[in-house]
Amino acid sequence: MTGTVKIGFSDMLIGYMRVSSVDERQSVDLQRDALVQAGVDERHIFQDKASGARDDRPGLKKCLSYIKSGDTLVVWKLDRLGRSLPHLLTIIEDLKAKSVAFRSLTEQMDTTTWRVRKTLGSELFCVIPFLRR
Repeated sequence: MTGTVKIGFSDMLIGYMRVSSVDERQSVDLQRDALVQAGVDERHIFQDKASGARDDRPGLKKCLSYIKSGDTLVVWKLDRLGRSLPHLLTIIEDLKAKSVAFRSLTEQMDTTTWRVRKTLGSELFCVIPFLRR
């Protein structure tokens, strides 16, 4: 099978975006534009202005509470979801347990394809250097 075969997830795309700084130096505009271009309805985009290392991000909590089985969580870049590998793996495992797919636009990871579902763990280890930046 090719890497583009889709496997039974709905078309409901839920977006999450984050910037690290609460001041106006950082903007979510680039992330929002990319999520909307990927098909995420702006009404289904959650955001935080907080460090990715923090576990108490209210926007992420709302997003993970809102998302349901068959949905796909879309982020602009993997490090927007979290900076530590254990935290990222926990989130992705929780999504998997809820039958929620995951897409990272920049890294072109998409768990709705067979190829990525089979190799997700190894691909996450390949992006560890990016998470440390």
